[in-house]
Amino acid sequence: MTPPPEDEQVVVRRRTLVSIGAASLLVALKLGVGLAAGSLGLVSAGVESSGDVVAAVLTFFAVRLGGRPADAGHPYGHRRAENLGALGEAVILLAGGVIVSIGAISHLLGGGVAPNAQWYVFLVIVIALVVDFSRTVVSFRTARQYGSAALRSNAFHFAGDMAGSVAVLIGLLLVRAGFAQADAIAALVIAVIIFAAALRLIAENANVLMDRTPAEAREAAEGAIAALGADIELTRLRLRESAGRYFADVVVAVAPGQAVVEGHQAASLVEAAVENVLPGSDVVVHVEPRRSGLELRDRVLAIALAEPLVRETHDVTIFEQDGAVSVSLHLKFPADLDLRTAHAVAERVEQAIHLRPGVADVQTHLEPLELPLRARPIDDRAEQHAMQEIERLVAARVSIELHSVRLLSTESGRVVFLTVEVGSAASLVDAHLLAGELEDQLRQQLPDIADVVVHTEP
Repeated sequence: MTPPPEDEQVVVRRRTLVSIGAASLLVALKLGVGLAAGSLGLVSAGVESSGDVVAAVLTFFAVRLGGRPADAGHPYGHRRAENLGALGEAVILLAGGVIVSIGAISHLLGGGVAPNAQWYVFLVIVIALVVDFSRTVVSFRTARQYGSAALRSNAFHFAGDMAGSVAVLIGLLLVRAGFAQADAIAALVIAVIIFAAALRLIAENANVLMDRTPAEAREAAEGAIAALGADIELTRLRLRESAGRYFADVVVAVAPGQAVVEGHQAASLVEAAVENVLPGSDVVVHVEPRRSGLELRDRVLAIALAEPLVRETHDVTIFEQDGAVSVSLHLKFPADLDLRTAHAVAERVEQAIHLRPGVADVQTHLEPLELPLRARPIDDRAEQHAMQEIERLVAARVSIELHSVRLLSTESGRVVFLTVEVGSAASLVDAHLLAGELEDQLRQQLPDIADVVVHTEP
């Protein structure tokens, strides 16, 4: 049976505690043996490792704080505590580098005594190299797996310790070969390593805290959204990183004629695309109507629906004649709106459409938005007569077969709901024409009809 995966924060905290123990052991070995042998390089390495102990403790508490869930005061979570912890580690490294530099320069200028490079000194260095190598590999793997900035900074420290131990080893070998100042020079090399690691940590984590988005992350997100096709246009993309996790604020534009459901589907596609290239991301997508790259019909819809009082636009028709274009459309307004206000809105819509290249004329038809209709009690005799008339009219048309019929009496008249079959070979245009003809016939034969809704099936 496969064991359940360990919690991320438990793993990170456990490995941080192991790092604290390993760093403490190395501090004791390097300082003790370095002082006994009189090796400035080994003592400097011990000073660097002592900074790592403090840094590792700081990392432990930063990871614990960063593991807290988001709350009202911290909607993006607490994971940037790890970046703050990494900056604190960088400051500790810089202080250790200054101490090591001062000691090394004083030794070089004062002509200090060469260290006593006995076998146990080399044994300590070998032990330090093995420990540093193992914890560097473990920290890098864990940092990459869980996106932990604090563990990544620890890994850089351990790699720096390893490089420093190599420098001390080379320095002591040169001392045994007769070059007395090699140990102090090795201490200066360690100082340079310390400064380089500290500056790298400061630059990396300061960029995160300043919300600077990595270029490769932005390019990946933009490419994933572009791959969704031209129907989804990226308007704005803002990324912020928090301890290896990205928060994306995306604005996309879709065709203005799309329904709410289609717009929601487009947003879901964008979320999935960004999460695919930036795993673990928190993506928020805002959908708005497109304003560029639209055909004239979509442009007309966008102009009309941009007016808050226009609740619905339909029957957009474009007439082409002698190189010019005429546009007609129906605008629906709230039923309680006065004609003067509706007319003013319609004029603005017409003027905006008229400004489009090639548009010579624009005509709008104003309609009230339908209010809910109250149903009336059913008159069985009248309903039966209407049903027979409907069935007779449908049966008279050989190209249409009645599938179902339903009548509804309202205050405005009778509403007829029809479902008819028109044959699998019929086109959409043919089906629409047949439905329109049937509707006209029903209105003529049944004068009290308020509306006819015909659904066509193959």
